[in-house]
Amino acid sequence: MLFDLLRAGHYDGSLICAHALTDNEGLSSMQLDPLHVIIALGPLAAYLFLLGLINLSRRPLVTTGARDVAALGLAVIGLIFVGPAALFLPDAAIVELGWYAWLMMGAFYGLLLTLGVLLLRPRLVIYNVTADQLRPALASVVAELDRDARWAGESLVLPNLGVQLHVEPVSSTRNAELISSGPNQNYSGWRALEVALTRALRRTTNSPNPYAIFPLSCGLLMGLLVAFLTFSNPGLVAQSLIEMFRL
Repeated sequence: MLFDLLRAGHYDGSLICAHALTDNEGLSSMQLDPLHVIIALGPLAAYLFLLGLINLSRRPLVTTGARDVAALGLAVIGLIFVGPAALFLPDAAIVELGWYAWLMMGAFYGLLLTLGVLLLRPRLVIYNVTADQLRPALASVVAELDRDARWAGESLVLPNLGVQLHVEPVSSTRNAELISSGPNQNYSGWRALEVALTRALRRTTNSPNPYAIFPLSCGLLMGLLVAFLTFSNPGLVAQSLIEMFRL
């Protein structure tokens, strides 16, 4: 409105000040809905806090790439709901179906996440382990599982198990990954490798990972913010929840 007055040639100071005050009042009345912040940061805070605890542990943790990606997908589900889902979900569907519309949107996201996980190539993620600790444990496991196994630098082929991989340590976070090489992989062989490597690394101990401070502190700060927004004005949060899901 202020720019409309200037373009029209109305330079009256009182009118300009009046419209400027009106615009400022409109901007000040725009406040971020605490429910959206709670939904967006809640799952992410839990994921980061759990990731920090895993890296803080003295023992390595072996998991699959599918579980790792699935956990990350669940961590960002709140961001998806208050972002793209809220943007593209028609208002008419919410009015007509109520919370069922959000339930179907969640089911659709779950199906997409499941499809993405199933399309991933096999991969093992080992938390809280150094390359010097992983190599001897992996060598002993490979000798037990497949006597015809062949090493070529950081690459490994287990022909009897149908597994081809390369080792990729991440020294900055003290983690490592066993990433599949090539499309022809045997999932049963990868499962056997996961079980054997988990058993071999049980005897390995390590000092707490300093990297754990970063996700742990971020998760804790986000969790405190979520708790503050939840308990500082529970009535507003409840009202926003009712309006959002049409309860």
